[in-house]
Amino acid sequence: MYPMGDPYGDGAQPDMTEYKASEGEPLPNGEKVATEEQVVEAMRTVYDPEIPVNIYDLGLIYTNDIAENGNIDITMSLTAPGCPVAGEMPGMVARAVSGIEGTGVVEVKIVWEPEWTPELMSEDAKLALGMF
Repeated sequence: MYPMGDPYGDGAQPDMTEYKASEGEPLPNGEKVATEEQVVEAMRTVYDPEIPVNIYDLGLIYTNDIAENGNIDITMSLTAPGCPVAGEMPGMVARAVSGIEGTGVVEVKIVWEPEWTPELMSEDAKLALGMF
């Protein structure tokens, strides 16, 4: 089932392969851990190449768990399972987040449940896309 309709018009189901990426190294003991605000700002630098809004404001980030040791687990989705950057997006997010000070190992995983819907977008994203 496609959230935005069948992009290919052939009724074929998308490949539900699990996409994930890992970046970074464990933080040395006692090093200050990045804040949630810093992590969110890093994620806001990543854009879906087909939509001129960052992935965070699009509502594609479902969880952002920062451990006491600086490791970060992120689960996210895409606007559609057939998205052409599905295999690249986790790496883009992992690189952006691991590039900030105070992060250990950053794991990013794409999930398909719950399904992304436009209601997950921020008000700013809806405004930018003319959805008001």
